[in-house]
Amino acid sequence: MADPAPRVDFYVLNTTGIAGRLNFVCRLTEKAYGRLAAIYAHTDSGDTARQLDEMLWTFRQGSFVPHQILDGTEPRAPVRIGTDEHCMESGDLLINLTGEVPAFAKQFERIAEIVDAEPHVREASRARFRQYREMGLEPVTHTI
Repeated sequence: MADPAPRVDFYVLNTTGIAGRLNFVCRLTEKAYGRLAAIYAHTDSGDTARQLDEMLWTFRQGSFVPHQILDGTEPRAPVRIGTDEHCMESGDLLINLTGEVPAFAKQFERIAEIVDAEPHVREASRARFRQYREMGLEPVTHTI
C-alpha cells in the first residue's frame, strides 16, 4: 500500500521580513507540539536556524517548545531545526522556510509553507505551489 500524499498548507502573512515569518513559525510549532511527534523546520541558513532557535525560547511568556538545531549529533528534541547540511528527511510536519521545495518533502505527513508579503518571497512561493501541483499534491492556501 502506498504512503498517503502529504497535506500541503501555504500560510500567507500580511507582514514582511523574516522576523514575521519566524514569529508565525513559533506559533504554529507551539500549536503542533504535543499533537505531532516529529516537527522539522527547514531553514535556508545557519543564521536563520539560530534566529528561530532563539525565538522559540522567547516568543511568548510561559511557552515551552523543546527544540534543537540539528548539528550531526543524535536528535533528542521533538522539534528540530536544520539546513541542507543537517536536516531531518521524514516526519510528521515539515515547516519549509527556504525558497525551494526540499527533495525530501514528500516524506512528511504535512508540509507548511510560510509566505510573507515581500515580492520575492511571494514569487518564490508561487513557484513552489506549482511544483507541489506537478508532484500530484493539492496545496491549500490560508491567508493569515
